[in-house]
Amino acid sequence: MSWAYTTSRQDGETSLRAVHTALDLGSTLLDTADMYGPFTNELLLGRVLKERRRDAFVSTKCGLLVGEQHIVANGRPGYVRRACDASLRRLQTDVIDLYQLHRVDPEVPIEETWGAMAELVAAGKVRALGLCAVGARGNRRTGARLHDETIRHLTRAQQVFPVACVEAELSVWAAEALESLLPWCTARGVGFLAAMPLGNGFLTGTLTPGEGFEPDDLRARHPRFTAEMMAANQPVVAGLRRVAARHGATCAQVALAWTLAQAPHVVPVPGAKSARWTAENAAAATLALTSQDLTEIAELPAARGSWD
Repeated sequence: MSWAYTTSRQDGETSLRAVHTALDLGSTLLDTADMYGPFTNELLLGRVLKERRRDAFVSTKCGLLVGEQHIVANGRPGYVRRACDASLRRLQTDVIDLYQLHRVDPEVPIEETWGAMAELVAAGKVRALGLCAVGARGNRRTGARLHDETIRHLTRAQQVFPVACVEAELSVWAAEALESLLPWCTARGVGFLAAMPLGNGFLTGTLTPGEGFEPDDLRARHPRFTAEMMAANQPVVAGLRRVAARHGATCAQVALAWTLAQAPHVVPVPGAKSARWTAENAAAATLALTSQDLTEIAELPAARGSWD
């Protein structure tokens, strides 16, 4: 709605309707971050929360600063405290349900960052803490290494204050989290937010190879979204279409249902700009994939092209 995708199509009123529609349909989780915009997405959600705070479970993040040329991590305790207060103001709420560390700052021991975040819980500003994981889509070896690094951070954080949730990429074409990160969460009763469950829009089947993206769209620089790679990965979409046809569903709904089928504590967080897409996404919760469906999806060709 406010960051990284087709900025020419971003519209505040359309986004507000999308959020209200999601809440009307029972999709209670609103997942944002201070860096989205930056700040504008929290301001947008604040307009909804001012009216409907009781209807929503609010997750936001800190730990990344947006500069003119690059994005940097900041895990200093003083920054964390200031960032939380600023997010509370923008969101027009007195408490954040889930406060997540967007990235671990390599210059600051995670115990210091996490300790500052735990203080926010003690102060009543935050209810629970989570950590976002870095993944490497399409590169099994690198993805596994980065997830192992995340697990080391999580283990250290757990010694300071309980980790309630981990957010990491998980989708039909980026399933590396299933190898070690999701099992770690399962064994410890930690929730898992599946980021980018629709593969940045590719798994919806609505993108045309070679159509191109606006210059400020992150997919314009994404190796998996070149015309060549999008064409090469069409068998993944074709497989989702076959499953969708059996259920009278859409590719996006099958992709989300696959994510939900991975474990009871997995919650996908698909992005959407319009009420139409939020309604379609919400309907995926009622789609029960069969063992045949899941086997067919598991046997789809591995996606080509890497994130890096």
